[in-house]
Amino acid sequence: MRRRLSFLHPALTTATVGALAVGCSGPTSLGNDPEPQGSEQCAVLPPDQALPADRTTFGVNPDWAVETLEEFATVTGVEPGAAVQFIGLPFSSEDAQNVRAAADQVAALGGVLVLTLEPYEGLDAVTDESVQELTDLLSEVNGKQVPVLLRFAHEMNGSWYPWGQQPQAFIETFRTVAAAVHEQTPATQMMWAPNYGGGYPFAGGQYAPEAGTADFDALDTDQDGELTEADDPYQPYYPGDDAVDWVGMTLYHWGSVYPWGGNNLPETEKFAAQLRGTYDGLGGDESGLPDFYAIYSEERDKPLAIPETAAFVTEEANSDYALEIRRAWWQQVFSETTRSEFPNIRLINWFNWDKHEPEAEGIVRWSITSDQRIADAFRSDLPDWVTTAEDVTICQ
Repeated sequence: MRRRLSFLHPALTTATVGALAVGCSGPTSLGNDPEPQGSEQCAVLPPDQALPADRTTFGVNPDWAVETLEEFATVTGVEPGAAVQFIGLPFSSEDAQNVRAAADQVAALGGVLVLTLEPYEGLDAVTDESVQELTDLLSEVNGKQVPVLLRFAHEMNGSWYPWGQQPQAFIETFRTVAAAVHEQTPATQMMWAPNYGGGYPFAGGQYAPEAGTADFDALDTDQDGELTEADDPYQPYYPGDDAVDWVGMTLYHWGSVYPWGGNNLPETEKFAAQLRGTYDGLGGDESGLPDFYAIYSEERDKPLAIPETAAFVTEEANSDYALEIRRAWWQQVFSETTRSEFPNIRLINWFNWDKHEPEAEGIVRWSITSDQRIADAFRSDLPDWVTTAEDVTICQ
């Protein structure tokens, strides 16, 4: 089963994102000046040092065309310690400006930018020149005193992206980008982040490999001549411990029954079971999946991020039931079980969009800020051990 969001990333406008940044001594108005004024520059810490080591930081995946980070914080009463922005690679001048503008907003709160690179022109288009342009931009963002967590070609185990299910090319390109980032931008770190493996190998997608190809053979981990749910959805795509600083997973509550047209409460401890590969819910038995947390975070001693999560609610859902669904999911995500069983989870980003999803044939309201009652409930439920922007340490 294909479990995929069809993301739309509208361009940030100057009016939408504003122009704020922060120095070691606090927020400062930037205007068109790329350097903070009225504060001394400092050595910017990489994300694994900037985010508190013994707790989980709350971040947001914002719809930048709809609200600013400041507006999100006003509605929820929570200042996110990280925010996500998407750009292509190679990227345009407009992409670069959007990154600068997003970084300014993140700097104003004092957080980490999670920059997701999407090579929509294919992995072959990621040239030495485009990588150099990337590291130049990352150096500029780090110079604004913003640590960057770089999520390159996310959900590469899916069949819906031009970089998907091409393990050899993906690994080679990831390692090329990682080498440049590690050498040139010390306040930026690399995140490897596949999609949750339930429904793998996501048959029928545009970029699924054909039988007899090298990619098909590499993904046929049990060597039975077929790509099935018995094949490992993660291992063929792993670029190596030296190239990966963080591991992550896209992990949503999409409901319980395909084709995801209904509003369903998440099963008890679903979030934990999916990370462990033991989920056996109404959507089918996925309990044969690898234990992602143990294999890629615990055994490798890598910090783990959930760069995207939210709960499926259609726009037609009863408002009380819609709140119940979201609340059941975020109470799992930010539960005592998460804190005790998954201490390596350092960052969780809520996907704060309301958007059309082809799988649901309609609008899905992932956002927690489109309804003040939901935003208030989220704030009241967020545990004290979850950290926010005020807990992030930017400067050494």
